[in-house]
Amino acid sequence: MNRHTIEPRPGWQQTVEEQGLIYPLTRYPDDSLRPYWDESAYYSFTLSEVEALEEVVEELHRMCLTAAEHIVATDRFADLGITDPRVTESVAEAWRRRAELPSVYGRFDLRHDGTGPAKLLEYNADTPTSLVEAASPQWFWMEERFPGADQWNSLHERLVAAWKNQAVLLPPGSPLYFAHSSADELGEDLMTVAYLKETADQAGLDTDWISMEEIGWDPLSGRFVDNQLRFIRSCFKLYPWEWLTTDRFADHVLGTLDNGGGTGSTLWIEPAWKMLLSNKALLAILWELFPGHPNLLPAYLDGPRELATTTGYVAKPLLGREGAGVTVHEPGADPVPVVRQEACCYQELAPLPDFDGNRVVLGAWVVENESAGLGIRESSGLVTDEYARFLPHVIR
Repeated sequence: MNRHTIEPRPGWQQTVEEQGLIYPLTRYPDDSLRPYWDESAYYSFTLSEVEALEEVVEELHRMCLTAAEHIVATDRFADLGITDPRVTESVAEAWRRRAELPSVYGRFDLRHDGTGPAKLLEYNADTPTSLVEAASPQWFWMEERFPGADQWNSLHERLVAAWKNQAVLLPPGSPLYFAHSSADELGEDLMTVAYLKETADQAGLDTDWISMEEIGWDPLSGRFVDNQLRFIRSCFKLYPWEWLTTDRFADHVLGTLDNGGGTGSTLWIEPAWKMLLSNKALLAILWELFPGHPNLLPAYLDGPRELATTTGYVAKPLLGREGAGVTVHEPGADPVPVVRQEACCYQELAPLPDFDGNRVVLGAWVVENESAGLGIRESSGLVTDEYARFLPHVIR
């Protein structure tokens, strides 16, 4: 794994926008605009390195499914902050019927510097973004800058294949809706959903658009409807389950949830059991089940324990996104280990690798339980936040 500097292509911004990346720049607090898509540098990997990482990703995914089974079998929902009996019942039922429910994709965030085993930082299995840039613009960048090279990237083909494979699980006679929140000001959710809808279209599915805010409830039929009062029988939503089960329509969601049993009215993708994997408590449960595993970092739910004085630790809110609420604690920095009031996971501090002053995290994609591609983000600090930059890669 190496970082290389390179001259950006003339007109790169227009090029990546035409390829689906609608926000190639990020606005900073000082109101300046700086590249989010950053092709002034790229990373290279050997084929053997990529093959080893693919095996790690698929093993981690299997371990996460084992952890999900453990959570359901031992009723550990409270450790995830899931205490509403209706939600726990829905998640458990979705897990038991998972073979009947479409489930498409997820993204592991890994710490890796090319010299030791990759370490799991978290799993984004419900509403992962940075998909478009990983699947499309970086592939076209490689073809233009390094003709004949290769890339860890089969995302597009695998997503189309996934929709084809799972089409039989969708309710007949109704389009599959693709929904994003209109409150998304950057356009990231819209871009991601638009791309996923495109892959479903290419798979031959009947699809339609809607925003989460446009989804209505028809009290006469007891169904969710679109803005033309058509029943919504299936919907891919880039909208977290913890919001879907707590907002003002939560009762309707839980009351009409189709978990594969054919008795509900709306099939949501990703399914409710993904709540088990997109929660930072998963990291602590994985460490309990697989202590000492080379691809895991020690993690706890009741406090930092020995990490406070040995390695340092990172406190992560159970449902935080894009680094929100994450705090970094160096070893011995706290006279008394800090246990926050909000539910957190306390994970060993493993500082992101530093490449030429840039902190890098690998986003490894999974589609239908198989490794599918890589996206790389850089940040200036130890926490990968909304100001991170996306860099392309090649296999040399």
